[in-house]
Amino acid sequence: MPEGMPPPLAQQIEGLLLARGLLSAAALDRVRRLQSEGGERLDRIAAKLGLVSERDLAALYAETIGAPLVAVHEFPPDPVGGERIRAAFLKRARMIPIRDAAEALVVAMADPFDDAAARALEFAIDKPIARRAAMPADIDAAYQRLYGSGPTALASIDDLASEREDSDRDEDLARLRDLASEAPVIRLVNAVITRAVEMGASDIHLEAGEARLRLRYRIDGVLREIEPPPARLKNAVISRIKIMAKLNIAERRLPQDGRIRLAVRGREIDFRVSTTPAIHGESVVLRILDRGSLALDFAALGFAADLLPDFIDILNRPHGIELVTGPTGSGKTTTLYAALTFLNRPESKLLTVEDPVEYLLDGVNQVQIRPQIGLTFADALRSFLRQDPDILMVGEIRDRETAEIAVQAALTGHLVLSTVHTNDAPSAITRLLDMGIADYLLTSTLNAVLAQRLVRRLCRCRVPYRPPAALAERLGFAWGEITLFKPGACVECGGTRYRGRTMILELMPLDEGLHSLILRHADAREMRAEAVRAGMRTMYAHGLAKALEGVTSIEEVIRVTHDA
Repeated sequence: MPEGMPPPLAQQIEGLLLARGLLSAAALDRVRRLQSEGGERLDRIAAKLGLVSERDLAALYAETIGAPLVAVHEFPPDPVGGERIRAAFLKRARMIPIRDAAEALVVAMADPFDDAAARALEFAIDKPIARRAAMPADIDAAYQRLYGSGPTALASIDDLASEREDSDRDEDLARLRDLASEAPVIRLVNAVITRAVEMGASDIHLEAGEARLRLRYRIDGVLREIEPPPARLKNAVISRIKIMAKLNIAERRLPQDGRIRLAVRGREIDFRVSTTPAIHGESVVLRILDRGSLALDFAALGFAADLLPDFIDILNRPHGIELVTGPTGSGKTTTLYAALTFLNRPESKLLTVEDPVEYLLDGVNQVQIRPQIGLTFADALRSFLRQDPDILMVGEIRDRETAEIAVQAALTGHLVLSTVHTNDAPSAITRLLDMGIADYLLTSTLNAVLAQRLVRRLCRCRVPYRPPAALAERLGFAWGEITLFKPGACVECGGTRYRGRTMILELMPLDEGLHSLILRHADAREMRAEAVRAGMRTMYAHGLAKALEGVTSIEEVIRVTHDA
């Protein structure tokens, strides 16, 4: 079908939803019942209920009209169509002109079958339009970039009565609960969460200030400031999140932890909620746990192809301890989940103890620790040894008691996977010795330590360049011998220059040389030198290799490794 072809009948969309398996028969019956009550189109109801993702629906629209789905890079750098097109109309209709061709104005539409909006635009510009389907989130992002001077999605949600003011002094609990349950606050919180998921954020940070509520998203490991909700609603917004997470909204003096499960854009997503008291109110962090975007494949995580066989060989050992180390947010738990997925076989029993359980793994018995009732890492591990397991995963070794039980489990024929918080692989050994683990037990049980960091991937708008002589020499190359890549800036990455993250790592198997250093309690620098002599490639070296490949920038590698 040509781009300007009128939209097909709603029945055709319904048939395609079923044919593509996007709607089950039960879901279709549910949607039809609602459709009979309100008369709205079936596909729109399915999207609102989260039964069909907006991406799948947009792809279906594109297939139906016979034109490719509008990609992010197709949106123009400047507004198209002139002053006759009002920005408010485009926002309301969720459409963006992307190209002014001789025969028609090409328009990206969230709903290319919206005849009323299409005819109104044609009347305004006195020219035919060619309809193209696009992701609603992409249209919203393009609108903010092209016509951002107007009210944004969050600022526009402000239709509470103007006489209601947010005063900590006279606000009682009942009023706060009522305020948090009102439709504008619910829509605002849903908008904050949905926008974060669409932008690929890993965390949402809400911080109450003296006169405002600060909102930031962590995207690709870096916090990005987002336009906040209205300041007068800060307590209502925080209370709404606490209600969703089943927390006590009356308790503002102590930290609290909870979970939320929501269907966002057709995907079931878990949110780990943490609140902590601050001087001007509560700080709330939501960790976004999107299992649909979780890559539990070593290659997808960024494992070096030459190191993967060695790591697999270590995982296949029948007993011993494998440690993954790195700072908070370096992807340690994801690596452990990938290892568990690899080891999850019918003949093996797998048990994990975590704080918290972030993702559910089929076939793995996962336990959430609860210190308030006496269920700690150590207590859970003791009970695990009576469950006849083959493989144990401990979310984190934090203290001597947990470390000792993990060592005993390894000595009695179990494979133990765990994490510790250290900067590099050799420091993990020093940390365990500091906890009080006997050196001879460590040499008998510890198989290997994997240290890792996450670096941002360069967008495809990257630009190759020859580094200056001083930088090339610092990296160990002659001038003109290497090509590096620096960030560009395009519509697809929204000017952030990076898209996604990948892993850089160092794998340190324990050999006789390291055993002798452990037995005499050598420091981490000596162990690192011995490991490098034995063939270990450092995280910095792995990062440099990825910089030379154009996966990331050398500045990003230096930022996360701090290696000169």
